[in-house]
Amino acid sequence: MILVIVVAVLALLAGLAANRWLRPRLVNANDDEGMAVKDLVGPLLTMTVLLLSFVLVTANGSYGKAEVASRGEARALDQLVETAEYAPATERARIQAGAVCYARAVRFQEWSAMADGNGSPAPSVWSTGFRKTFENLAGQPVFGMLVAADNKRSDEREERLTQATSSIPSTIFWFLLATLVITVTALGICLPRRNNRGQIITLVVITALLTTALVIIRDVDRPFGGIINIPPTAMGETERQAHRDFAANGPAADLPCDAVGNRTT
Repeated sequence: MILVIVVAVLALLAGLAANRWLRPRLVNANDDEGMAVKDLVGPLLTMTVLLLSFVLVTANGSYGKAEVASRGEARALDQLVETAEYAPATERARIQAGAVCYARAVRFQEWSAMADGNGSPAPSVWSTGFRKTFENLAGQPVFGMLVAADNKRSDEREERLTQATSSIPSTIFWFLLATLVITVTALGICLPRRNNRGQIITLVVITALLTTALVIIRDVDRPFGGIINIPPTAMGETERQAHRDFAANGPAADLPCDAVGNRTT
């Protein structure tokens, strides 16, 4: 970083020196002639648009990964429930009940926590229960399939939690905001003071578009919070299917958790 700053300062000093001593030799023009402020605003506006576009693509990529991980976790949990059908009755009931409670803990506790970029310990209670149940099945054919499904669930959850945190550092966001302010101010300086209704309308439109792009970047960079968020639809569907299978195998059995995934027994 220090190298970049030093090179930039040297480049600025070299440009000023060239303007002072080389310009009279290379350019046949008066000293008060040259580029106006409006000539410099075009490249500045282009740079601002390119920066916003690049960061928007980065934020959108993180959003897509979060959505894929959410769906992948739900599919892995559903596979775990289906594979449990090949386990003995006691272990099958524990796994399917734990899957229902895990899905509830993710939906109602961890999902809201991810809006602030955090996780929740509630789902880990039930994932730990999965592994304890698997110990009773060691050596049986179903053991490997259950472990593989649970490993997939764990990997997808880790990816989901990773993408819940902001992928764009706050320093970059504030830099983009400062660039927007400088660009709009520079455009305003170049406007005529009279008969400028059309130019002012254009400036307002440009400001609105740049601001909208920055707002979208900020919102998409928080995939589980804000307006454009990822709902726990897939996990909710998996919970319903797991509850259906659990109830079908043991109609009189009660779940070991409440409606939000907290342990009750």
